[in-house]
Amino acid sequence: MPRFGTLIPTMLSLLALAATPGCSPAAGKSPAFDQNHAFDLLKKQVQFGPRYPGAPGHDMMVKFLSDELKPYADTVDVQKFQRNIRGKQLTLHNVAARFNASAKKWVLLAAHWDSRPTADEEILASKRKMPIPGANDGASGVAVLLELARAFAKQKPDVGVYMIFFDGEDYGPGENDMYLGAKYFAANMSALAKANGKPIKFDYGILLDMIGDKKLDIYYEQQSLAAAPEVAKKVWKAAADLGYDDVFIPKVKYAISDDHIPLIRAGVKCIDVIDFDYGPWHTLDDTADKCSPASLKIVGETIARVIYQESGS
Repeated sequence: MPRFGTLIPTMLSLLALAATPGCSPAAGKSPAFDQNHAFDLLKKQVQFGPRYPGAPGHDMMVKFLSDELKPYADTVDVQKFQRNIRGKQLTLHNVAARFNASAKKWVLLAAHWDSRPTADEEILASKRKMPIPGANDGASGVAVLLELARAFAKQKPDVGVYMIFFDGEDYGPGENDMYLGAKYFAANMSALAKANGKPIKFDYGILLDMIGDKKLDIYYEQQSLAAAPEVAKKVWKAAADLGYDDVFIPKVKYAISDDHIPLIRAGVKCIDVIDFDYGPWHTLDDTADKCSPASLKIVGETIARVIYQESGS
């Protein structure tokens, strides 16, 4: 999962420079977000066991994602690629889906679906080589996006949505061997992300990671705010409009390395929606009982509001 930098103070000066986001005044109401179904999707992922490249659960997850998306998306692509990590050849898969494929304006929604092969934050050295369950760190963001896929099929948004599930985000142990799916996608975006035969130019992107914590507190992430302040304000305003301003806190707390960084470097204005204050991070205690259906709903409804407020023109 992500790596963090130093704790930093609120960046009021940077926030003041951020543009006020616009939205469509005639935007439709979002379909209801089924938090219990989303939580079931989270638990199903954990039941596959470890989901890192080479584990049995890894192949099961590729099929699971494809099967879940195909009834709802216009198209579903599995982007297979390989990486040699410390002499070991890995086969990885990003899974991407398009919604409203004829749209002219596009938003990217992302999450990582793999789980970390080492519990490097465990206190006991004997446990650090064991794989984590990845309920919050991996499965939570995926669960929200899959539930949003059902909503997009039920009520088509005005904009196109390119939904991508990254593999290899958490492989590691060091950052050189992490964010593998996002790096691959960013390097090949014009060839991989197409609609109507043409490369998609994303208006902006939103990454979801670790958003299932029972005690949910989501702060602005420093690098997201620096790269895409208008996107961050758009999301936090949507949350406030829904009454979730006690969860989406408009202050900066961490600078985090995550899948949004390769996207930003590739020219996508992308933000990371993440609650990094999570005790079981990279431990064997990252299990479904540490997560909450209500947290999935808060994030799901917020992202849905953002998407359905967008005008396709």
